Amino acid sequence: MREPLLTIRPREAVIAALLIVAVMGITMIGFEWIPHLSVILVVCGLLAFGKFKGISFQDMQEGMASGVMSGIGAIYLFFFIGLLVSAMMMSGSIPTLMYYGFDLISPKLFYFSAFVLTSIVGVSIGSSLTTCATLGVAFLGMGEAFDANPAIVAGAVVSGAFFGDKMSPLSDTTSIAASIVGIDLFEHIRNMMYTTLPAWILTAVFFWMLSGNTAQTDITGIQEYRANLEATSLIHGYALLPFAVLLLLVLRKINAIYAIIITIIVSLIITYFHSSISIDQLGGYFFSGYKPAEDLEIGEVAKLVSRGGVNSMFFTQTIVILALSLGGLLNALGILPALMSGIAHLLTSAGRATFTVAATSLSVNVLIGEQYLSLLLSGNTFKPVYERLGLHPRNIARTIEDAGTVMNPLVPWSVCGVFISSVLDVPVLSYLPYAFFCYLCLILTLIFGFTGVTLSQAEDK
Repeated sequence: MREPLLTIRPREAVIAALLIVAVMGITMIGFEWIPHLSVILVVCGLLAFGKFKGISFQDMQEGMASGVMSGIGAIYLFFFIGLLVSAMMMSGSIPTLMYYGFDLISPKLFYFSAFVLTSIVGVSIGSSLTTCATLGVAFLGMGEAFDANPAIVAGAVVSGAFFGDKMSPLSDTTSIAASIVGIDLFEHIRNMMYTTLPAWILTAVFFWMLSGNTAQTDITGIQEYRANLEATSLIHGYALLPFAVLLLLVLRKINAIYAIIITIIVSLIITYFHSSISIDQLGGYFFSGYKPAEDLEIGEVAKLVSRGGVNSMFFTQTIVILALSLGGLLNALGILPALMSGIAHLLTSAGRATFTVAATSLSVNVLIGEQYLSLLLSGNTFKPVYERLGLHPRNIARTIEDAGTVMNPLVPWSVCGVFISSVLDVPVLSYLPYAFFCYLCLILTLIFGFTGVTLSQAEDK
């Protein structure tokens, strides 16, 4: 970003930051505004502050543009992610993965099965809320027949869904975290494995141990899901090839956009093995997302396979543009630099920096309840600290995911918390103790931050 246009005292910066948090909290929690409107309101206030300080609008606008340019790669990437989801739906890649995943359901290991399957579906569709609203509701229904504890079932669903949200290249939060600090999407996902995989394994062990408390009964609901997936005519073994191609490209460290373009091409070739989509239909699916034929009676499965399209990325792209503009304006007005100078003497080690970033991400979730802003504000604010300490930006990207993305569903008044408790009909405080994966990620990232284990230096590129 550009050099600050103002030099203000840390005390002024703290007051400004508290006012920003208060405005966002009141408008998003109290008035239930979408985050875009809250950010625009804050930007207007900062523009007025800058005008009062004698800064021209042109200079402030250039500061905002500088902020946007720092994350322009992600804004372009979201277009390709929307296309990729549509292509992998049309080819049957995502539906086929879900279809075979349903074989993992075991009445004797119900909680464990629920966690594993929601993890698979979460990664394949990249949306935690969609996973909870579809598979989550199904598992809660089956849990009644299995005499299962609904709080544990909900904890398993939330853990699996947010594992998928965190690790899927199709997830908007994953893309945002990578873009805000300027690293490649797949580089970010690979680095998250250090905390995410141990957290997933430990969570799986806990649900394996708890699963012995459920009774054995039939799994009619799962068979219905499988039958409805088959009815879409998208289930083919060879449809898994795009996933294999994408994985291979990721392992070879190919740039995310190139990897996605190649995967889209492979998906389109496979699509025409089993369907005859016209060019105009193809354009519609790529813009608005794939949708199964209206005459198909496939129940909740329709929500799972109706995804993708460039249009589906607009919400995320616009909040990213606004948040990056906000970050650029905060920097231009000297607020971010002043905040940093006020605590710079404290942030002298990787452990302290990790703790501060994690605490900030968690605090934004608690105070504002907004997942995106916990990533954007923390990433923008503390990236210079990591640079000063000689730490690679992939470290801060992992931390804001471990303390931001996966902690939002554990806050009762947050966006995810309200949505999940509503669709699952289980209070957040009831499933919170069993959402093992979410707080294990936070614990591990703090441990690694203070020990230095898995942290990479800036020159390790």
